[in-house]
Amino acid sequence: MAYLRGFGSWLPQRRVSNDEIASLVNATPEWILEVSGIQERRYASDSDTVAGIGLLAAEDCLEKAGITSADLGMILVASGSSERFCPGPACEIASGLGLSATPALDIPVSSAGSLIGLILAAELASKFGRVLVVGTEIMSRRIALNPDDKNSAILFGDGAGAALIDAESGFARITDSCLFTDGASSETIFVRDGQFRMDGQAVIMQASRKIPRAINELLSRNQVAASDVEAFLLHQANLNLIKRVVQSVKAPLERFFTNIENYGNTSSASLLIAADEWHRGHAAISGPLVFSAFGSGLNWGALLAVPS
Repeated sequence: MAYLRGFGSWLPQRRVSNDEIASLVNATPEWILEVSGIQERRYASDSDTVAGIGLLAAEDCLEKAGITSADLGMILVASGSSERFCPGPACEIASGLGLSATPALDIPVSSAGSLIGLILAAELASKFGRVLVVGTEIMSRRIALNPDDKNSAILFGDGAGAALIDAESGFARITDSCLFTDGASSETIFVRDGQFRMDGQAVIMQASRKIPRAINELLSRNQVAASDVEAFLLHQANLNLIKRVVQSVKAPLERFFTNIENYGNTSSASLLIAADEWHRGHAAISGPLVFSAFGSGLNWGALLAVPS
């Protein structure tokens, strides 16, 4: 068994409006809002690091869950924007938590990385007890703020999120998950030579089909109706993509939590930032929760949890 026990997050103070972005990419603020659903995003300061902001989200999660770092059995960290590829931010976050022997592993997958972390943590909790999953990204350093890259530049922001998976107790029990990879389409989203690259139209086309299929497969084999799901917590990629998923899954729009309008697309951090914000307003859970994401690899999937 594995349970969701807590979430945490951290966001930079600097707010970057569509007005500021539009002037750099030869677009209008209205167009950015129309194609993405984003009104503003957060940018990290020059002194922030991917590991540093991940540590802040981790500490927030542990405090909310009521445990200390000494209680952790493993740490999994997802990031597609780390300053150093190998080793990635996991070991630095573990060190920042005062740990010197607890296994800390990196998941270098943008956008879908935190979902992969949750799914792995649910399987590993029986052996390691409490597994901390962190998604941390400074995507503002991986995009080019110019007209040639405007379809990516308008989307991304910075931030970090965290989740604690516990083998013994929590507010929701993880019951099932599914995970898929299509390596033949890996050039659709990638980071190379420090720069993020994405074929936006191809991503929308692929994700709008694959995310609903994963969610529907998970719900069907667990005999859960989409209308009975209390909240769908998705990677905050693009509001128009989320609306397409809503139409395919055939669940009420209000069940799909969104905060992309305030934070933009924070890649692998977005799912956990959204989960933390949603959970702060829903301490008592009465129905199933569905988590889903799509990202580089191509990797995508879904996870189902029910009230415990």
